[in-house]
Amino acid sequence: MPRKRSIIAAAPMVDIMKQAGAERVSDGAARALADYLLQKGLNVSKDAVKFCNHAGRKTVKKEDVDLATRGA
Repeated sequence: MPRKRSIIAAAPMVDIMKQAGAERVSDGAARALADYLLQKGLNVSKDAVKFCNHAGRKTVKKEDVDLATRGA
């Protein structure tokens, strides 16, 4: 069964982990971080869309994301 491709690439996850001090990063670790960040990003995005809709807009703005991440 083919692996599901993430919308977040593994290479930037490796870069993030190396900036945090990792010497080497496995593919599994990079995918796990990508999956985690994708889930967090989806949650923030859903909240930002709610703030946008509440304001009567169709365009999500930085202020919506700021409000959505304020409690995170």
